[in-house]
Amino acid sequence: MAIQKVKQNVFSIGAKHWDRRLFDELIPLPDGTTYNSYLVEGSDKTALIDTVDPETLDDIFENLKNHNVTKIDYIIVNHAEQDHSGGIPAVLAKYPESKVVTNEKCKKMLIDLLKISDDKFMVIKDEEILSLGDKTLQFYLTPWVHWPETMVTYLKEDSILFSCDFLGSHYVSSELFVKDEAKVYASAKRYFAEIMMPFRKNITGHLEKLKDLNIEMIAPSHGQIYDNPKLILDAYKDWTSDNVKNEVVIPYVSMHGSTKRMVEYLTNALIKRNIIVKPFNLTVTDIGELAIELVDAATIVIGSPTVLMGPHPSVAYAAFLANMLKPKAKFATVIGSYGWGGKMVEKIAGMLGNLKVEILSTVMVKGFPEENDFRTLDDLADEILEKHKSLNL
Repeated sequence: MAIQKVKQNVFSIGAKHWDRRLFDELIPLPDGTTYNSYLVEGSDKTALIDTVDPETLDDIFENLKNHNVTKIDYIIVNHAEQDHSGGIPAVLAKYPESKVVTNEKCKKMLIDLLKISDDKFMVIKDEEILSLGDKTLQFYLTPWVHWPETMVTYLKEDSILFSCDFLGSHYVSSELFVKDEAKVYASAKRYFAEIMMPFRKNITGHLEKLKDLNIEMIAPSHGQIYDNPKLILDAYKDWTSDNVKNEVVIPYVSMHGSTKRMVEYLTNALIKRNIIVKPFNLTVTDIGELAIELVDAATIVIGSPTVLMGPHPSVAYAAFLANMLKPKAKFATVIGSYGWGGKMVEKIAGMLGNLKVEILSTVMVKGFPEENDFRTLDDLADEILEKHKSLNL
């Protein structure tokens, strides 16, 4: 991508990956992504804040050449993951006088991952300051957002927070700053759900740590720059809180129509009780869309047929995902069907150990559901309604 000016002597020089559709061989990217790298030119020293994915190194080197950068004094590394750090060896080869500035944990990870020589590092501590002359960088350790070594960098004179993965989004646009706030909010929520949600308690503490900084811009390493930081900061305060909404998420699979009929009936029963319901047929669902809805839902209802005495494999994956993402849901249950028996409910419940949820009444039907089964689903809808009322939803 072309060089874009952020503020006086601060430039975005990273890469736009328009057509990337899968991240870490796991996360769908419907809007592509960016690998943002920032050049900060002080009166005495020049700093490069984060690099790019090795696949896009040509972009950053072309930008450095076009900007006539002959010397980089410091390579600031906020996070060791290779989509940000992977370009460091190549940058060091081009600018061998550079020092890699990061914290002790990140240094150790970079040595392990990229085999960077120990003498190339300058190790900093929490809230330490690095002067570039007329510009000053200050570093804040933010461990477990989303790796143990993460940190952010604050440019004091320009009030810019370089947040790396923290507060970012997998979204690519030719515009440097956020314009379509609704679109970016949705992309950022997907990003939070898929990557940050398991660490929401840590993030709450880091938001508190940074709250007194005068932040005029947030420049993440994925997505656009927020020149209205309140948008993303308020969103994170909401997403990381313990507050849930009057919503039920139903991930399900149906092999021969029985579970599908149960899900349809329960969905309608909940709608009649003024509860927002979001069913997801896992055979056609973008798993990222499910993750987004897990951010706010008060209740998770898992629907599955019985396969070889247990849940359908796609349901098992969804349960594993929910357990890994640790949403703040308060209640969960299982509905489904079986032919001759099994331990599906016990197996699914055993996969949700990380969720701090109350398990509600389960509804298991032999064969296709009948009138008494629908009455039981009505009872479950009533139970969910009462539980939500107990939370003043």
